[in-house]
Amino acid sequence: MSPLPLPDPARFAATLAAFDAANAEDPNQDTDADGRAWPKEVLYAQRMSACLTRVAPDAPEAVQLAARCQHIRRWAIPRADFPMNRPGYHRWRNTLKKYHAELAGQLLAQVGYDAGTVARVQQLVQKVGLQDDPDVQLLEDVICLVFLEYYFLPFAAQHPEEKIIEIVQKTWPKMTARGHALALQLPFSPEARALVGKALA
Repeated sequence: MSPLPLPDPARFAATLAAFDAANAEDPNQDTDADGRAWPKEVLYAQRMSACLTRVAPDAPEAVQLAARCQHIRRWAIPRADFPMNRPGYHRWRNTLKKYHAELAGQLLAQVGYDAGTVARVQQLVQKVGLQDDPDVQLLEDVICLVFLEYYFLPFAAQHPEEKIIEIVQKTWPKMTARGHALALQLPFSPEARALVGKALA
């Protein structure tokens, strides 16, 4: 077995900066809790990193990298380019996973990561081995927590209640018991808490 590559803080920081620079080209805007506008995917990526730091401060470097590039340049492959039905949705999601993994791999290689780390980040981004791989499962918990904390209520406002309840019911089994406990501690608004309660009843 080959030894693990030694940590290189400068390389890690340069990679996060490269991911953020790629996401900074997002034409879509989002606002943070202070009302400041950001390119949408920059803000999402930073929320992913912050959440991972809170729930798993000692997460492996590959998981930290995968969290930051989870949606890298997501806008480049619009949902509208695929049929607006369930098979079309799954094709879109699978196409995105491959795209995110390929782009992340290119940036990781440019910054100087070894092939093993590149492959591992790509595996994590594509969620290969979910429920069998603890690192993939950790990343999935973070994805779900970020969605529930920041995107759940705006999403709910655009869809019928029954669809929102169905989404929560599909999201919940993807999470670990610890993920469930952390989700229930999130600062939900009364409206969001009521929807989650209905879904889990």
